[in-house]
Amino acid sequence: MKKSKSSIYNSGDMPASELKKYGYQFIDWITSYLDEIEKYPVLPTIKPGDVKNNLPENPPEKGETLDNILADIDKKIMPGITHWNHPDFMAYFNSTSSGPGILAELLTAGLNVNGMAWHTCPSATELEEAMINWYKKMFNLPQNCWGIIYDTASTSSLHGIAAAREQLSHLKIREKGMAGRNDIPQLRIYFSEQAHFSIDKSVITLGLGLESIRKIPVDEKFRMIPEKLKEAIKEDKSNGWLPCCVVATVGTTSTTSVDNVDEIGKICNEENLPSGQAGIWLHVDAAYAGTAAILPEMQWIFKGIEKADSLVINPHKWMFTPIDLSLFFTKKPDVLKRAFSLSAEYLKGYEEGATDFMDYGIQLGRRFRSLKPWFIIRYFGVEGLQNRIREHIRLAKDFADWIESHPDFEIMAPTPFSVVCFRAHPKNINDVDELNALNEKLLDEINKSGKLFLSHTKLNSKFVIRIAISSIRTMEKNVKDAQHLIEQKLNGLFE
Repeated sequence: MKKSKSSIYNSGDMPASELKKYGYQFIDWITSYLDEIEKYPVLPTIKPGDVKNNLPENPPEKGETLDNILADIDKKIMPGITHWNHPDFMAYFNSTSSGPGILAELLTAGLNVNGMAWHTCPSATELEEAMINWYKKMFNLPQNCWGIIYDTASTSSLHGIAAAREQLSHLKIREKGMAGRNDIPQLRIYFSEQAHFSIDKSVITLGLGLESIRKIPVDEKFRMIPEKLKEAIKEDKSNGWLPCCVVATVGTTSTTSVDNVDEIGKICNEENLPSGQAGIWLHVDAAYAGTAAILPEMQWIFKGIEKADSLVINPHKWMFTPIDLSLFFTKKPDVLKRAFSLSAEYLKGYEEGATDFMDYGIQLGRRFRSLKPWFIIRYFGVEGLQNRIREHIRLAKDFADWIESHPDFEIMAPTPFSVVCFRAHPKNINDVDELNALNEKLLDEINKSGKLFLSHTKLNSKFVIRIAISSIRTMEKNVKDAQHLIEQKLNGLFE
């Protein structure tokens, strides 16, 4: 008796023949999407609830064909997609996926391994170790750095600060916790006014409390002032605070400013801790800009990096890697392991010399993320990646030059990488509130056009527009078109 389609869906997986058929169909869909992506508006033109209200309230009782599902992708999902892969998406830090990265994600799902321990998938563990070594060489990092792959920089920074707390081993926080104790001083975490708010979230998550944060002033280039850090540490120590961690940023979110890691590292390394160890833990957040260190001419951003205890770089921000992939490096993996290592009998392995990455973080289950860099680095090569990143920096410099030469715009921060901070400033307007309102309206008009997506920040209470040129699909033509559109929309506000 011939098996009905419904019984296939009620017993076992999709037949291999269907997987093959629809696999080709989905690859064709993705290929067409990327090839024709510029036909879509960068931002969706829908209202909150439009996607959800177009979906059934109840799950289907019977299985559906993938033909129907793919048709609904086009009808119900695509209208609400913000196209991060679009060459005119120039907001935030643009995360674009590349062909080899997409194929690696497909293989990752097909294998579906869990690399929590070495014996649960030796290839996942050892490829991750190999990729960490490749990245260290590509970014010219100290070879005594140990590394691990997490999901995002928020997670990486959380682990860095957790390790900093664990370094204060005399407090026995792992054993006794912090709640209800009056035998430990309040810990202090230092970072600049321009640091990412994920650092604040890490502090909250780790139970240190927002009151433990001390934000250090920045200079005219939005860099942490090392002397102010030194003064803050001295003052806090005299008032009974215990310095725990300093977070320096290489490529801040708003302006991509670069803190002086070398000077900050000297200050941290000169401090003595009550635990007997020398130095306040220095964590460096280079989530966006760290990728630029692949260029010999950009190695200056990591001057003094050997003084840091931990470092985060996100290839999914500027190395064409599908979200997510975050690199965490530390020269003190023993401290990180001490902070997180726990296991259970059923997970015990007996392979001498093997790494169990589950011992170095809050996650037990771990995706096979290292396949993505293995595909991407091999496909493009170091030289190919360098060429693309170097071109983005060139395009940003050209855009900054255009802004500086234009009578109605001005640069609002240095442009060391591929992000430009600017605002409209016509000669006849000088009131701060009026300029803020003008630039907010200008940004809204740009984004409503569907032809370009930019984001904003505020610097010294001034509304500032940001353009980020880091998509693998963004070419010189796209940047020139952006210039034309920005100028056109500004002129339109005065018509």
